[in-house]
Order: sequence, then structure tokens, then C-alpha cells
Amino acid sequence: MTETFETIRYTADIVVTRADGYVLLIQRGWDPHKGMWALPGGHVDAGETSRDAAARELAEETGVYAAPDELEQIGVFDQPGRDPRGRYVTVAYHLTVIPGTPVEAKDDAVAVRWAPLDDLPPLAFDHADILAATRHHH
Repeated sequence: MTETFETIRYTADIVVTRADGYVLLIQRGWDPHKGMWALPGGHVDAGETSRDAAARELAEETGVYAAPDELEQIGVFDQPGRDPRGRYVTVAYHLTVIPGTPVEAKDDAVAVRWAPLDDLPPLAFDHADILAATRHHH
């Protein structure tokens, strides 16, 4: 029997919520899902943990700075087909911030905004599932 191996890309996503019921979303400036709203996140770099990557990507994309140990792990999302580019496995983290926390679209993000959790736009990838898991987690 021949073993076949899939190339797996490793990413981290961050759910940032405020106590008053908002979640931080970025607008993607690149494909796939260009122009759609999504959670901040990105690739885990060589020599980096997913937790470190989550904190780094959050700062790079939104200007929100958090220590990695402030992030709470929500879970692993590895459904085949969750990304049209191939096999992507993401570890999702959660951070709660206070209302009034400043945000700024940086790096790859075209725009960034606080969206009400009860009135969300359609989200890229399986980010709605990640959000649902975060709410279930709490």
C-alpha cells in the first residue's frame, strides 16, 4: 500500500470580542474571499507557535496588541475543504478587550471594524463556525 501525504498549511485565527457584544473583523484585500469580512489571522511562521502567530497577526492586521498568554485557545478547525487553496488547519484563539480599544487596518487588511455579534456580515471560510464555537466555549 502506498501512503499519500497531504501538504498541510498551518494558520491561526483570533476572535476578539468586547463585553458589549461586538467582534473584530477585517476585510480581506486578497483572494480567496477578497473583499469579504473575516477574523484576523494568518500563517504560523517557522519556529513559531500558533499562539505566538495569533498575537503577531492580530497586531499586524488590526493594531491590537496582546501578549500571547492572554489568548485563550478555542480549538482546532481542520475540516477538509475549509479553504479553497488546499488543506489548511487553523488553531483559533479568543481575546476579550474593553470597548474603546483602538483598531486600525494594517498589513493585508483593507478595513477593520467592530461588528455586532447579533448582526454579522457573511464571513469568509468557516469563520462563522469559529465564532459559534467561541460563543459555545463561554
